[in-house]
Amino acid sequence: MDEKTMVNDILAGVKSDLTAYQTAITEAENMGLRQTFQQIRNSDESFQYELFKVAMSKGYYKPAAKATTNEVDTVKTQVQA
Repeated sequence: MDEKTMVNDILAGVKSDLTAYQTAITEAENMGLRQTFQQIRNSDESFQYELFKVAMSKGYYKPAAKATTNEVDTVKTQVQA
């Protein structure tokens, strides 16, 4: 397995983990458990961003094209409705 594949696999895994942590946080009744999940999530978000920067610098990750002002305005209108 090459480096690009490994980096992208890790990024996908962390993204999935972050979604799971968010669900656990919103459903945790115990404040200590909730705070623990939040700390883990925050740490994973930092790790994900650092790995994302590496992937970008090596050309492993190509972000989607930037939205136009019109597209952003359309989404804002839809969300506010």
